[in-house]
Amino acid sequence: MKRIAVDIGGTFTDCFVCWDEQFIQTKSLTTHHNLALGFNDALDQTCEILALDRRDLLKSVDSVRYATTLGTNALIERKGPRVGVLITTGFESTIPISRGRGYGDGLPDEQARDMSRAKRPDPIVPISRIRSVKQRMDYRGKVLMDLDEDDVREKLKELVDTGVQAIVVTLINSVENPDHELRIQEIFEEEFPSSMLGAIPMVLSHQVVGRKGEYVRSSSAIIDAFLHSTMYFAMSALEQNLRENGYTRPMLLVHNSGGMAQLNSTDALKTLHSGPVAGIHAAGQLSLQGDIQNIVCGDMGGTSFDIGLITDGGTKHYDFNPVVDRWRVTLPMVHLVTLGAGGGSIASYDAIFNTVRVGPKSAGSDPGPACYDRGGMHPTVTDADLILGYLDAENYANGAIPLNIRRSYQALEDICDEMDIPEVEAALLIKSMADSEMAAGLVRELNGGGYKASEFVFLAYGGNGPLHCCGIAEKAGIKKILAPPYSSVFSACGGAGLDQMHIHEKNVSLGFYNKHTQALYSDYLAFNTLVESLEAKGCADLLRQGFKKEDIQYTLELDMRYGIQKMEVSIALENRRLNKPHEVLAAIEYMNADFGKRYGKEIVSPESGVWVSTVRVVSRVDLGTVRFSDLRPPVNRIAPPAPSGYRECHFNGVKVATKTPIYGANALALGVEILGPAIVNPGETTYLVEPGWKYVAAAQGAVWFIQE
Repeated sequence: MKRIAVDIGGTFTDCFVCWDEQFIQTKSLTTHHNLALGFNDALDQTCEILALDRRDLLKSVDSVRYATTLGTNALIERKGPRVGVLITTGFESTIPISRGRGYGDGLPDEQARDMSRAKRPDPIVPISRIRSVKQRMDYRGKVLMDLDEDDVREKLKELVDTGVQAIVVTLINSVENPDHELRIQEIFEEEFPSSMLGAIPMVLSHQVVGRKGEYVRSSSAIIDAFLHSTMYFAMSALEQNLRENGYTRPMLLVHNSGGMAQLNSTDALKTLHSGPVAGIHAAGQLSLQGDIQNIVCGDMGGTSFDIGLITDGGTKHYDFNPVVDRWRVTLPMVHLVTLGAGGGSIASYDAIFNTVRVGPKSAGSDPGPACYDRGGMHPTVTDADLILGYLDAENYANGAIPLNIRRSYQALEDICDEMDIPEVEAALLIKSMADSEMAAGLVRELNGGGYKASEFVFLAYGGNGPLHCCGIAEKAGIKKILAPPYSSVFSACGGAGLDQMHIHEKNVSLGFYNKHTQALYSDYLAFNTLVESLEAKGCADLLRQGFKKEDIQYTLELDMRYGIQKMEVSIALENRRLNKPHEVLAAIEYMNADFGKRYGKEIVSPESGVWVSTVRVVSRVDLGTVRFSDLRPPVNRIAPPAPSGYRECHFNGVKVATKTPIYGANALALGVEILGPAIVNPGETTYLVEPGWKYVAAAQGAVWFIQE
């Protein structure tokens, strides 16, 4: 297996290269003006290790996989084209009204609870760029009013005159019958051929998502159109860079569904949060292969802290109507919570509470934390870590970024003056606030799923995960932490093990048990025909990308609910076809078991009716994965090697500086046990063992932190 996986984050570009049985991890600063430069830098570090030329390396690998936060950042910063919308007459206010309470989506909990004062997000598409067209379909896709083509031509001209750079067509019930949306696209190409206007993209809502829900479908298509140009030009530049360096295969993009596809088979919307999702995928593989149950993932990078859950033997949790920034969309996305807390998070004085506030603003990679000595003036979490003695100024990120501690002290001056405290005390406060915020995020996520923090292992990764994990876990009430193999580039490692995958779904209303007629579902032909059509779409996607039909695997999932409940659960059926009553009953039993486990057995109520709301087919090709060993703490322990040196470090709860031993890569040998406080710095990341914690080295360079 020879492949390259890249995770382009807000601060660092992580690169993970599989070279047969050798795995290489490298990092470089993200070059936002040209992502290819950061990628080339990380790849050149790999080439130096393998003693290869860049072209020779790229010619030899079977795939290059990209995960990126580019779309996420563009949405947050509102950097995108002017988008116009065509919608069915009478529904012009669907988008600005959202869903009544929709303006509460994406707000912090304390603000969402007080929505009377909540501020609506600035619209991506203002009312002035929304036009209606005369047509109407009913809920079954039957034409009630033919498309008025003259009206369409007039409205298209109006939108073009307003200067739109992308157009979304989102007609009512178009997922049941897309004919009118497709005809509008034909009319647009007739009226405005590419020779006249260049390439104004037109996004059809039924092609972005296959489920009903007019507002969420519209918002999904709008975000996809808003990100289309940004993603297209950035990814095209990356692909061109690969071509110039001798790589001839299609570039692959990681999807937030936990799979990946070629650039020409990827919607921009599917790339949002793709980097952290790749890390959660790797955590799922680790759970299965490493025999570790119940994991809460914490990916602490330079810009954000991303949280995910792995339960029941590698099961990932999905959101089927996730919130992206301030908008609810409708696509299957691996469940993820993102906090604005990372190594580059900026600390500021909070005058109201006379303390410091950390994040959500980040110094990013340019200029970066003050200690990077690249022009950053604001204090960050990384600056606090350097002042507290945790970081080696000359060997940070394998020595690629020399740190200037004098700049960190200067950046903290304003906070120290406002609070009248020394720099070390201010740095301890910054670390404590950052750890508390991340711990609170973990606890909210676990409590929301009905789980106890003490029953979970905290999987800490990302460039800063092993550095802050003890402080986070202690505040969250978690007793065991695992820093996985390749922890500093773990999300890129996850990208190296993804399958090519597509998800197709359809809204339905199928009564698997109708309480009024007291009958089981029996229209097997209609059900099987629908499943076959979804499989055909997935098959076509993968055949187009060069795979053989016999290599494609399918999974059938049903979103199910009780007649008196709003909560839905998604179950996977072993048989992808229904032919007999006992198969319908088996699906109901699967639902009962899953529903009872999630919400409590006392509210399992199939007698109230069992309904299927969505049929979903996952089509994939297994491309192999990075294998993890048994990562449980080894039984046999050995004494640590001799420290390479000592540093004066400061810890919360310890009044004076502590002489702390420093260990190198030899402390990663299997079974090494170290009592905190201690620092282990093999080069690519820093493991901080805080007082009261024990460090145990496991297989493959994984590390356990166990509270004494």
